[in-house]
This record gives sequence, structure tokens and C-alpha cells, in this order.
Amino acid sequence: MGNASPIKLACLDLAGTTIGDIAMVERAFAEAIATQGIVPGTGAYARAMVHVHRSRGCSKIEVFRGIFPTNEAQAQAANLGFERSYQGAIERAGLVPAPGTIEALEKLRGAGVKICLITGFSRATLGRVLSALGWMDKVDLAICPEDAGRGRPWPDMVLTAILRLGIGDVREVAVAGDSESDMLCGSRAGASIVAGVMTGVHSRERLIRGGATQIIDSIADFPSLVLDSEPSPAIIGACSR
Repeated sequence: MGNASPIKLACLDLAGTTIGDIAMVERAFAEAIATQGIVPGTGAYARAMVHVHRSRGCSKIEVFRGIFPTNEAQAQAANLGFERSYQGAIERAGLVPAPGTIEALEKLRGAGVKICLITGFSRATLGRVLSALGWMDKVDLAICPEDAGRGRPWPDMVLTAILRLGIGDVREVAVAGDSESDMLCGSRAGASIVAGVMTGVHSRERLIRGGATQIIDSIADFPSLVLDSEPSPAIIGACSR
């Protein structure tokens, strides 16, 4: 099937967007913070979890640096605790794709759209996630902050995907995610479509504030949004010289 859409690359978030693991991620954050002596029932714990919620989608080590701004060793230790907790949860319970995700990936790739997964997880955790899901043959690329230099809300991961996959114009990119940082990343990268997905952590208002161009109920709605989009008159062929 040919691709009538001007979109050539879809950058999709993992947790809360394409996989339904919100509770697992929240628990891993809570357990990681507890390893540093910040336990439930305290004001410090409540403040830390508010920061976690506000920072969802960002690089995990940067989230912990926000909680422990004057102690890099403590931030690193908490980050290691998060990875161990989350990976342990994957081993015990596995991971389940969000409803409609597999069909969405197949529709997009069938229409010639390349797929890149982008995440705030570390490279090691991303590898565990992909292995648990068995998605290596369903996507073209998977990128974490370590691959790009900076994580969300910066545009680096989307721009890295554009370079690695040979996309000719940032306007040929669509981004989907469930957090404000996903929206900021996509809009700062210049993507034509920045779709806020309502299956995750942030409200419609926060997604719009981050730069969402559209709000969709779930990732299942994303292919029709992408494949029915109108070509931009500014997207034209290569230089004539």
C-alpha cells in the first residue's frame, strides 16, 4: 500500500502511550525514592512524587536530579533503584501493549511510515522493554536520552531519529505521547503533528500547554490522524541545482 500522507516518520512514546505500564512506572519511582530514605507518609515523599508526576516523560536520571538537586550520588543511586525495580516488575509481570498499539504500528508501516520509539528510560531498560514486548521487527528505531544527548522536553531524540532514518524535513514527522514533555519535544523539533494521547499521566490541558496540535483518546486513533493529514505546501522536492 502506498503512502498518501506527507508524514514519513512517527515518533511514539512508550510508557502510557504504546504500553500500559503507568502503575509499574509509578511504583518503581516510589521504590527508588524510598531507597534514599524518603518514605510514604512524609511531606518529602509527597513533594517528590509531585515532581515525578510533573516530570513524566523526561529522562529518569534528570527526574532524580530534580529530587536530589545537590547530591549527584544520591540521584544516581535512586536512578539505579528505579531501573532495578522496573526491570524486576517486567520479569515478574511482563508488559502489555496498550489496546490498538500493534494494529497502529502495522497500519503505519504498511503505509510506508517509519516508526521510532522514544523514551526516558536508560538504554539497558529500553532493551529489556523491547525484549519483553518482542517489538524489534515492528519498529525501525528505538532511542533513549543516551543516544541523543538530551532527553525530553528537548527535541534531541526526535531530531536524532530524523537524522538516523534519513527523513528530509522535520515537517514529515508526527509525534505521539501522553505527557507534557512529549508535546514540548515534538513541537520543539518542528513536527507537523504532535498528538497528545489521553491514556497516560497528563491532562488535556497540560498536553495542549506543551504544544499538542491534536488530542486523541488512544494510540489506536493515531494512524488515521497521520494517514489522513494534508500535505504541507512548504514540503517540496530537493533543490533544483
